[in-house]
Amino acid sequence: MVSVDHARCAYCGSCVSVCPVGALDLRETQLSISADCIECGLCLPACPMGALRSGPAPAGQSARMPAGEGATPGPPLKDRYDVIVVGAGPAGSVAAAEAAAQGLDVLLLEKRQEIGAPVRCAEGITRRALLEFIPPDAAWISAEVDTASITVVRDGREQTWVPEAPPDAAHSSVGYVLERRVFDRVLAERAARAGARVLVKTPAVGLLREDGRVAGVRIAGPWGARDIAARVVIGADGVESRVGFWAGLDTTLPAPDLMTWAQFLMGGVDIDPHCTCYYLDPALAPGGYIWIFPKGEGRANVGLGVQSDITPQPPLELLVRFVEAHRFLARGSVVTLIAGGVPVALPPAALTTGGCLLVGDAARQVDPLTGGGIANGMAAGRMAATAIAAAIRAGDVSRASLRCYEQEWAAGIGRDMARNYRLRARFPPDRRTDERFMHLFAITIGASK
Repeated sequence: MVSVDHARCAYCGSCVSVCPVGALDLRETQLSISADCIECGLCLPACPMGALRSGPAPAGQSARMPAGEGATPGPPLKDRYDVIVVGAGPAGSVAAAEAAAQGLDVLLLEKRQEIGAPVRCAEGITRRALLEFIPPDAAWISAEVDTASITVVRDGREQTWVPEAPPDAAHSSVGYVLERRVFDRVLAERAARAGARVLVKTPAVGLLREDGRVAGVRIAGPWGARDIAARVVIGADGVESRVGFWAGLDTTLPAPDLMTWAQFLMGGVDIDPHCTCYYLDPALAPGGYIWIFPKGEGRANVGLGVQSDITPQPPLELLVRFVEAHRFLARGSVVTLIAGGVPVALPPAALTTGGCLLVGDAARQVDPLTGGGIANGMAAGRMAATAIAAAIRAGDVSRASLRCYEQEWAAGIGRDMARNYRLRARFPPDRRTDERFMHLFAITIGASK
């Protein structure tokens, strides 16, 4: 029977198209082979990745490429780097670019075959936050927004409030809805131009240790499995981070500190193309909220997030109910469905250990009130790169040396996040429709003074 190496499979479906008995099936990113397989072998040369083989799959690690073992596209992969960044989201790519710009030898790893996909974000960011890192570009901006509306739902009745814009509206309330599939890739390309080596479809499957500290990563992918040493490893691997766990950092989220969400990209909807809309509805989104972010040409991200330990139904079902209850949305069509979890917690007690630190969602650096994390992640990536460069120059990558990153975070953005966490605790889910909370929420999203 034919077997598949899932680490190498690119989910293209070529093999399915040549199977004469329908034994292969591709669903999402999972190729399956049924017992109907007659081992005709037609699928083997049809696979552009060499992911299929006759006989059982090799035990343990991914099989290596039969020719040019260990070969990767681009420059040869080294055995050692100054910095290895695991995860090519905004936090990881900014960290890689900043570290490379400071003269460090950097490897940026992304476990998925396409940076920026699947999108797991509402895609909103303020103009001020964006300009700190990159000038706006029409290639990855779907919409420019200058207004926000907040609708409070009490006993089934909706009351909408449009906050008064702050005095510096041109810099704070004005913002963008991004096209993250493109935006994330552009950030990774900037890292490559700065000198970082970028490798996709290459997950880290473990950490290396030396003298009690993290000393590199073990990777496995289409290019085979190997160990690569590093002076410092940056975990930028998202809410599901394994780097922090492997490094001994406690990143476990208490259930109340996880917002679980679902989002549709909808087409054919009639909405204000320059206004982001928020709904505070304790029945449909307890502990969270609902959002409608315009993406131009009758498109919008429509999503719903809830506190994971008190949701009455899966967020997807709640989101369907919300859409069906609003005619201007129900007339549209869902063209994309995404879902995920967002940490709305305080960062772990430690973000660093010897030879390793965490940034972005992996470090729980997300606003506890809004769940927004793009700008925070990029800021953390820049701080981390600066701290690492100084530590490497000093020849000391211990936790004591890297802690300046933790301290800079805690004294700046982290202080604001801690305040918002306390506010979130002060207003439990059944009080999120209070006028006081509404005003605090408006200030947090940059829509009010």
